Amino acid sequence: IKTLSVSRPIIYGNTAKKMGSVKPPNAPAEHTHLWTIFVRGPQNEDISYFIKKVVFKLHDTYPNPVRSIEAPPFELTETGWGEFDINIKVYFVEEANEKVLNFYHRLRLHPYANPVPNSDNGNEQNTTDHNSKDAEVSSVYFDEIVFNEPNEEFFKILMSRPGNLLPSLERPHRD
Repeated sequence: IKTLSVSRPIIYGNTAKKMGSVKPPNAPAEHTHLWTIFVRGPQNEDISYFIKKVVFKLHDTYPNPVRSIEAPPFELTETGWGEFDINIKVYFVEEANEKVLNFYHRLRLHPYANPVPNSDNGNEQNTTDHNSKDAEVSSVYFDEIVFNEPNEEFFKILMSRPGNLLPSLERPHRD
């Protein structure tokens, strides 16, 4: 559909939590964190009406580092000890006739809190207790996928759920 753009909001990122003494049975001894990488709707709504699958490419040290998630929720949970870039490929439903969306997310395991001066002795301290085993680190980004000039079939699919229709790119005609 010429001059038309439709956007769909998504969030992507990861959550991570330090593991205590109880670890999943398959976790290597050196792994210290349990983490989940994901692509989802901002309110956790189902986005599978326009996303067919999400492929996460983990660090090569993981067994089967290319993981394909073909049904919602589009997320993957693993254990690890270090941070690295995860390649994320979003595949759209066939009716979209759209190219794969390819981007990276830096897996974040640690809080990186800004230390604040302690007024009592001048030493720096964190504002929250990040050593607590319950402290969860979250690295989440909001984005919008914009479909420029979608075909009619895909437009109907996109319009079947609430979302955002962007204004026409067409300029007013002047006489």
